[in-house]
Amino acid sequence: VQFVESGGGLVQPGGSLSLSCVASGFSFSLNEMSWYRQRSERERDLVAGIRSGETIYADSVKDRFTISRDKARNTVYLQMTRLKPEDTAVYFCNAGYSIPQYKNWGQGTQVTVSS
Repeated sequence: VQFVESGGGLVQPGGSLSLSCVASGFSFSLNEMSWYRQRSERERDLVAGIRSGETIYADSVKDRFTISRDKARNTVYLQMTRLKPEDTAVYFCNAGYSIPQYKNWGQGTQVTVSS
């Protein structure tokens, strides 16, 4: 099982970024997927999850972030808008809807929101 996240970077408050995660080693089309983030030394927190017909978001990102997936490309996306400094974190993806299914994680992608 492998996850490869990309798309992070430095953005000013109020800006936007789009993250991608390519997954392999399991039946992506049959699995739910989620994005998580880890800020400083804190634990990874759920940001958003997606499964057939449903999505779930952390309260702090509702109406700003959108999760989507392309089953043909084994890719899950996270479109982030109106970014805030508190969104600064390393972002990861994993299988599962709100609980990570696999113990192994990718390297993540750093998002820094700063003026």
